[in-house]
Amino acid sequence: MNHAAIVFSFVSLRRLPAAQMLHLLRARRPSVSCLRRRFLSALAAGETPHTPRSGAVYGFGDNSHGAVGQPAPAADVYVPTPVPSLPPSVASVTAGHYHSLAVSAAGEVWAWGRNDEGQLGRGLHAPRNTWSNPEQVRGLENVQVRAVSASGVVSAAIGCDGSLWVWGRSKRGQLGLGKDIVEAAVPSRVEALACHDVVKVSFGWGHAMALTKDGGLFGWGYSETGRLGEMGQSTQIPSPQEYIDKSGDNYSSSMLEAVEKRVAEKIRSEDNMPIIWEPSLVREATDIEVSDVSCGLDHSLILFSNGTVLSGGDNTYGQLGRMSGLSKFLPVDISYNPFSVSASAGHSLALCHVSTKSTANVETGVLSWGWNCSSQLGRPDQEDTPGLVDYLLGENPLSAEAGRVHSIVLTSNGEVWAWGSGRNGRLGLGSSMDEAEPCLMDNLEGLEVIQIAAGMDHNLILVE
Repeated sequence: MNHAAIVFSFVSLRRLPAAQMLHLLRARRPSVSCLRRRFLSALAAGETPHTPRSGAVYGFGDNSHGAVGQPAPAADVYVPTPVPSLPPSVASVTAGHYHSLAVSAAGEVWAWGRNDEGQLGRGLHAPRNTWSNPEQVRGLENVQVRAVSASGVVSAAIGCDGSLWVWGRSKRGQLGLGKDIVEAAVPSRVEALACHDVVKVSFGWGHAMALTKDGGLFGWGYSETGRLGEMGQSTQIPSPQEYIDKSGDNYSSSMLEAVEKRVAEKIRSEDNMPIIWEPSLVREATDIEVSDVSCGLDHSLILFSNGTVLSGGDNTYGQLGRMSGLSKFLPVDISYNPFSVSASAGHSLALCHVSTKSTANVETGVLSWGWNCSSQLGRPDQEDTPGLVDYLLGENPLSAEAGRVHSIVLTSNGEVWAWGSGRNGRLGLGSSMDEAEPCLMDNLEGLEVIQIAAGMDHNLILVE
């Protein structure tokens, strides 16, 4: 490039908005961290070379339960690696907390990973050394499945007819099959939703929500701290400080003893858990059509068709997007127009439309809020209120998934970006290093990614 061209390029850059100019500069000069990652990723790929396969499922991250689909002794997988033994054409995937599900083009469900609760649908006595091998879930032969979902202990499939089927074991009522039914060894239909066309189901630690085609919302399972809204609300257990503030007649002033008393109280509460055993309408969502829902570990996000987002449940880490200690469903103050939400252990993500002043086009962006212990928010600003992940401006994200302490995004051009904790290789970047800002997974070059899914500590990607 000649000197005139250099001057022209510099002047042109100065005319751009600050955010866009920052994005262009970043795109042109990889950071030292990115270069280091590329080197490590190349080394990792060199150790276990894989030829890209069209229509395949790839996994990476924590494989201690076999959720990444790699046979023992592969405990951690640092780069996207093909999941073997799946049908040649997979239509969709989902990542439970510690296991994985896939739907074939023929509408079959395949499962692999943790099976302590029978969530793989192959019985509780399946040898542990077979958990990592994908196998077809039996009992759904007469169901054409279009989507799957999972928690840590339960799996679910949605039929093309809108039926919802569940299997696994949950003492917190996450199956939704009726009072005191805590186990389903084979896929069982949720009869309480038999008259509804279910389009999405989302699971938290002990609760679940289902979205119907007409925009209705149902919830069930463990209802403590308002994660299901007003239904099944119970009195919250006092914090350690509240224990200390009580009179010495009932409680010791020792913090250790206070915490021990709180733990004991929690254990006793297990015998009287607030549980909704069958799907019930979420009262706060009956007046406006719901367009998306996501259940985090102990909180929930509801997105209405008018762009309003409600959050409810535990707010220990600011994951409700507000400073208020109230756990009931309340609106989240968002300055943009969200169209998708994702909730996890302690942080939340939302995809939104972002209008740019420089062009008439409406781009998409990622909002994050909540727990930021491993930089899983992808930004340094105030944590308990939604804020834009500036690094992704101009990338046009299509979907976002929140893991335990990491985040992953798929963009409109099929690229995948990840940030947060790198432990167990859950960022797929070839190392265990944490990343404070979104990093491009350039080890996917040549593959067109069409779906991403994040579990607690592992991820799946589906390529076309």
